[in-house]
Amino acid sequence: MDSPDAEYRRKERTALAIIIVMASLALASLLVAFSYYCYIRNKVSKRHHKHHHHHQHQHQHQTKGFDHEEKGLIQVTSEKGLQVFSFKQLHSATGGFSKSNVVGHGGFGSVYRGVLSDGRKVAVKLMDQAGKQGEEEFQVEVELLSRLRSPYLLALLGYCSDSNHKLLVYEFMANGGLQEHLYPVSHSNAVYLKLDWETRLRIALEAAKGLEYLHEHINPPVIHRDFKSSNILLDKNFHTKVSDFGLAKLGPEKAGGHVSTRVLGTQGYVAPEYALTGHLTTKSDVYSYGVVLLELLTGRVPVDMKRPPGEGVLVTWALPQLTDRDKVVQIMDPRLEGQYSLKEVVQVAAIAAMCVQPEADYRPLMADVVQSLVPLVKTHRLSSKVGASSSSLHSTRSPTPHEPHKASI
Repeated sequence: MDSPDAEYRRKERTALAIIIVMASLALASLLVAFSYYCYIRNKVSKRHHKHHHHHQHQHQHQTKGFDHEEKGLIQVTSEKGLQVFSFKQLHSATGGFSKSNVVGHGGFGSVYRGVLSDGRKVAVKLMDQAGKQGEEEFQVEVELLSRLRSPYLLALLGYCSDSNHKLLVYEFMANGGLQEHLYPVSHSNAVYLKLDWETRLRIALEAAKGLEYLHEHINPPVIHRDFKSSNILLDKNFHTKVSDFGLAKLGPEKAGGHVSTRVLGTQGYVAPEYALTGHLTTKSDVYSYGVVLLELLTGRVPVDMKRPPGEGVLVTWALPQLTDRDKVVQIMDPRLEGQYSLKEVVQVAAIAAMCVQPEADYRPLMADVVQSLVPLVKTHRLSSKVGASSSSLHSTRSPTPHEPHKASI
């Protein structure tokens, strides 16, 4: 019979063996669990990487061509919704690019009135041989306008691109640019009509809706970068469309950000912070819009150094007077002949003052501008006249774009 000490040692060895076995099982379970965790994590990581790579590739494909200064020229491959014309077709449509059919001049070419073989009236921009910048403008317009859809943006119908010629074909806007009606050329044979106050209000609203679409309904936002009165076109009923997207840039994806780029645009319309730093945001367009609003109010060009001292730069001259009820009437376009509501003038002047603030952060969003202008525009007019013209305009109800969600480009 075993002694008590021997019995105790035997039980001790048995307990130790049980503890070792249990510890081994626990360690094995832990190793199995850790291996399974590593397997799952590796599988998820691969899937996430694959998805991210696909998204990144898709994003690069979508944005290729807009960031033309930093990423090089795009390839015009998208023909969706656009007609590809031959040079012969457009030569015929414009009467051999006759001088009598010239309706405008841009930074990189002349614009001609034309009629296609199917009877459609079009505007044809014949690009000058202006080197790399002209080539970039052509390609950006094709790529951008083939993807954007808004009743407030000029529609690109097609293009012609061969080794020697670059042409863009747009819908025809019978009443030309806003600039032509605000500052008619005395020696021109064209007939320009005085724009009454109600028409100016509607032009302001519809132009604002064009920029609102670019800034708020597109992701990432599109910055026009050359918004001005000559790029606001008017159809036969004086409805408005924003045009000329050759300098457009994709904006930052995050709120409050900016894109850095060389300074391009038109003197008098360029926002001060963009001119100084090259930092471009949607608020740069808001400033330009404010300048156009001042043109509609005052009938003055943005820069005219022939005017008396202190009046040469429109923003500098007008801004101190915009918030003074008595002074704002004194800067109004005399061609309006006082035929406007003082209350509406004060409200529009206040909007203009906010848009041309020197500090970008103090400027409103274009969505806020639209909401401020909507109540001022009468949407139920049977007819309206422009100046002394006997031809009546159609109802001034602005077309409502069907844009419930942001579109990605």
